[in-house]
Amino acid sequence: MPTAELIFWLVALAAALVLFGFAARALCDNPRNDPIYGLVYRACRVYTRLMHKPTYTGIANIPPVDGKPTLFVCNHTAGVDPVLVHLASKHDTRWMMASDMRAPRYETFWNWMRIIDVDRTNGDPASAREALRHLAQGGSVGIFPEGGLERPPKQLITFMPGVGLLIKKSKARVVPVFIDDTPQVDPAFASLWHPSQSKVTFYPPIDYAESGLSAKDITQDLFDRYKAWTGWPTNESPRTLLEDVA
Repeated sequence: MPTAELIFWLVALAAALVLFGFAARALCDNPRNDPIYGLVYRACRVYTRLMHKPTYTGIANIPPVDGKPTLFVCNHTAGVDPVLVHLASKHDTRWMMASDMRAPRYETFWNWMRIIDVDRTNGDPASAREALRHLAQGGSVGIFPEGGLERPPKQLITFMPGVGLLIKKSKARVVPVFIDDTPQVDPAFASLWHPSQSKVTFYPPIDYAESGLSAKDITQDLFDRYKAWTGWPTNESPRTLLEDVA
C-alpha cells in the first residue's frame, strides 16, 4: 500500500475513533451513565418534539441531581405525562404506576425503568416502602396523587392521602408539576400516538420537612395549591379508576 494511502486510512481511523469517543461520552452523559439509557432518552426527545411539541415553563425550578431525595408530584392528564416530565427533569426518576396498567408485553421496559407498582384497588404498602427506600438513598420518585386520569379533563381529583404520608416520612423536597393540553383520549396510553401541544410547568420545590404539618395537612396543602394554580373545579364524582385502562 502506498505511503500516502496508508496515512489517509490511519488518519481516517483516528478520526473515527475520536468521533466514537465523543459519541460514547455524550450517550453516557445521563444519570445512569448508561449508553442504552442515553440512546432511549434522545429517541424519546425526538419523539416528543415531533408528536407533542411540549412547552416547558419553570425549568429553572427543577433541582439538580445532587443525591437529595426528590419527589415529583404531578396532576394526571394522559399516559404520556411521565414521559414529558421525565425528559425535562433529567432525573432518573422511578415512577409509581398502577399495576393494572402494567401491560405484560412491555414487562422488559417496566423493569428497565424500575417502575414502582401500585395496587390502586386493594392498596399495597409495599409500593410505599419501595418508594421510601429509593428516596432514602437520595433518588427521585414521580407520583400522580389523583390516582387516575382527570376525566372530564381540566377537573382536579382530590389527592389520595398516601402522597402526604410519603412526603412526611421521606422528608423529600417536593417539585409540583402541572400538566395540561395533552391528548384527551382513552385508554391512557393512547395519548402516546396522538399529537398534541402539551404544556408542562415546574413550580419551585417545597420543603415540608420543617413545616410541622401532618401527612393529611400536607396532602390538603398540595391540593389547594393545584386548585389555585389551575383555577379548575374539583371533580366530586371521579369515574372508576379501572376505567382508565378500559
